[in-house]
Amino acid sequence: MNDIYLYVITALLPLSACLTVVQVNPYHALVIRGILGAVAALVYAMFGASDVALTEALVGTMLAITLYGVAVRSSMVMRLGVIEREGKESEQFQQLINNFKTILNQHHLRLELIFYEDEKELHQALEKQEIHGTCQKEAEYDYTYHTVTRIQRLYEIIKSELSSSSITHINLSDIKEKQS
Repeated sequence: MNDIYLYVITALLPLSACLTVVQVNPYHALVIRGILGAVAALVYAMFGASDVALTEALVGTMLAITLYGVAVRSSMVMRLGVIEREGKESEQFQQLINNFKTILNQHHLRLELIFYEDEKELHQALEKQEIHGTCQKEAEYDYTYHTVTRIQRLYEIIKSELSSSSITHINLSDIKEKQS
């Protein structure tokens, strides 16, 4: 009777590993990775390797999940550069930002606004890859905004979801070649 439990629990290892690999949402993958580590620790304990089981539980599950969680959280953000005076004055701008947040949230991303004093600082930040994109007025007295991104995937996500907004993708390597 104990052999059946052993086979079932051992069968959970490849199953949870496969589920981890096919996950689209990184947070779901972290949870399943935690389950994988717990099952592995249980299998090690059942075979009498209590020291390996303890190591797997502490390092392979708890520490790894914590570090992966921090890494996923910090990498799932779009940094959008904005000129400070434009970002605080317009209701249309706030509506556009809310639309961006909604779209990015569907893809498990966060939006972080980074304010700059003038256009020169804004474009330098984009070229230095400090930000992923810029959003600014198309004309001085116009309330339409143009977004530029250097990340192709962000361009595809935003363009497909927000057809009313003006968005452009630029390749920074092309810009650097023209400058030299």
